[in-house]
Amino acid sequence: MRFTLYKFGRKGEKSGWTYIEFSEEFIQNINPGVRKTFRVKGKIDTYEFNGLNLLPMGRGIFIMPINQTVRRRIKKKESDTVEIEINLDLTSFELDKDFVEYLETEKIAFKFFNTLIKSHQNYFSKWISSAKSPITKANRISETIIALSKKQNYSEMIRSKKQAN
Repeated sequence: MRFTLYKFGRKGEKSGWTYIEFSEEFIQNINPGVRKTFRVKGKIDTYEFNGLNLLPMGRGIFIMPINQTVRRRIKKKESDTVEIEINLDLTSFELDKDFVEYLETEKIAFKFFNTLIKSHQNYFSKWISSAKSPITKANRISETIIALSKKQNYSEMIRSKKQAN
């Protein structure tokens, strides 16, 4: 099926996100009765993915955020259309082992991390795991521990980083 890429203006933590919107009918065909975030796998044009979250927006509508890496690979931007094939992804997500090992030694950060819902914990881990070099990964682990020690969630950490630059 074909879908349009949209972009949020000012919308809290979703400000500036590029996303695909799915109707309630479409979602109910994939995961009947669902009202909360769930994971999918499939293809966006020729780009294969797994473990992407569909997020509820109310009234049965869900969105799939499309990050910059994916947009570059599919060579698409806001208002372009994409061909989507998706299925429910029942595999469980594993937190980055290096991150967890270090996090467990930092009591304040660890305690706050455990108050976050699973999907928000995963944001940190996915960001850390996406590092292309060991140095970048180590830096991201350090930045994450500092943010968690300040009781910042993922979006607050990213905004704080942007303001510092």
